[in-house]
Amino acid sequence: MSRVTDMTGGNAKRLILKFSLPLILGNLGQQLYAIVDASIVGRGVGVSALASVGATDWICWMIIWTVIGLTQGLGTYVSRYFGKRDYKGVNKVITMSTLLCASVGAVLTLLGIVFARPMLELLKTPEDIIDGACLYLVTMVSGTLIVAAYNMTGAVLRGLGDGRTPLVAMVIAAVTNIGLDLLFVLVFHWGIFGAAVASLVAQLISFAFCLVRMLKIDFIKLDREAWSLDIKLLKELFVFGIPLAIQYIIISLGGIILQSTVNLQGSYFIAGYTATNKLYGLLESTAISLGIACSTFVSQNYGARNFDRVREGVRSGAVLAVGMAVGILTSVLILGKYLLRLFLDLSEEGGPEAFAVAYKYLVIMALSLIVLYLIHVYRNALLSIGNSAWPLYSGIAEFFIRVSMAKLFTRLIGIDVLYYIEPAAWVGAFVVCLAPWLYYQKRFK
Repeated sequence: MSRVTDMTGGNAKRLILKFSLPLILGNLGQQLYAIVDASIVGRGVGVSALASVGATDWICWMIIWTVIGLTQGLGTYVSRYFGKRDYKGVNKVITMSTLLCASVGAVLTLLGIVFARPMLELLKTPEDIIDGACLYLVTMVSGTLIVAAYNMTGAVLRGLGDGRTPLVAMVIAAVTNIGLDLLFVLVFHWGIFGAAVASLVAQLISFAFCLVRMLKIDFIKLDREAWSLDIKLLKELFVFGIPLAIQYIIISLGGIILQSTVNLQGSYFIAGYTATNKLYGLLESTAISLGIACSTFVSQNYGARNFDRVREGVRSGAVLAVGMAVGILTSVLILGKYLLRLFLDLSEEGGPEAFAVAYKYLVIMALSLIVLYLIHVYRNALLSIGNSAWPLYSGIAEFFIRVSMAKLFTRLIGIDVLYYIEPAAWVGAFVVCLAPWLYYQKRFK
């Protein structure tokens, strides 16, 4: 049990920070190799190729986030049983969660492949990039089960307080992904198809490494008894996890509708928007890691019925969120222009126009990061006490804000509204998460 962490005793802020650091490094590694992916495509293949990848962003995110949301929610059950020292329950949660994730992943794969091109056509993807976008999307969707497998094992390890193993797995995968990117794109000239294949192979390696390490934990025994079907638990996990999956589907649908408006602005605007969205993953990765750390802390203490520490953990997470957001904002204001040049060649036709769009969008998002970071703290706190309804409502709020601003306010005010849609959606989601948490924490007393 040396790799697991018991959070039911000790300084809350120190435990959350210590646990979040390897997660932050791991997520940064994941985002960095996504950035390398886009950089190799944008600089090695061209602005149109980058636009092709960018045109699929929200559809890919809908599938990936659905899987991540589901596995993250199921990971809170692992933490809760671990907090109660119910190791038999931990094993049963792992096996039933695996069955649930495999089923959802298979359905998403089938739907994604069948509806890839119709969705791109519905989004009014420009003719000059739609073929490349369809190829990239189908390739990525075909690896949904790989993504689900990695995120499930990672969620289990994090639920047990092991943030180090996912970090090491991500480092290995990042090095592999960069090497395969260079080989497939620049040597074999496979273009964006090669970039997609490289990403999936990297995820597969991450899964294999995490699985081996997970099975070495002494109380993890996935034997025949653990795999025996538990309908009651499976139903409980389904009822809790599916709203989380639906939450991300709704958020992504709002983004897809937003993408249809972005696509009307032409390839140069899409390329600039895509460049900043790639960096957005880097900006949010720290917030995601902090949210997972808070979730593990709250889940373990909620399972142990230690409600004072539950409240203390969320307060500590909020303080850390503000500090981290300010630090990231400062870094973006100093380094933002240099980071964007990783994706965009200013000497290429359309490069300066795409860069202007990207930088303006990046600065506006960076100034709103505090709200985004606090969302992850309070949303995960609600999940950890067994409430998946309010996070779903926050996703619905994001959906309506994105759709109304993209389709209504852009006509009334102008295209500049596109730069402010994400910050506005974050504010709506934050309010919906904060209010119920304030109510629940009073009940803990």
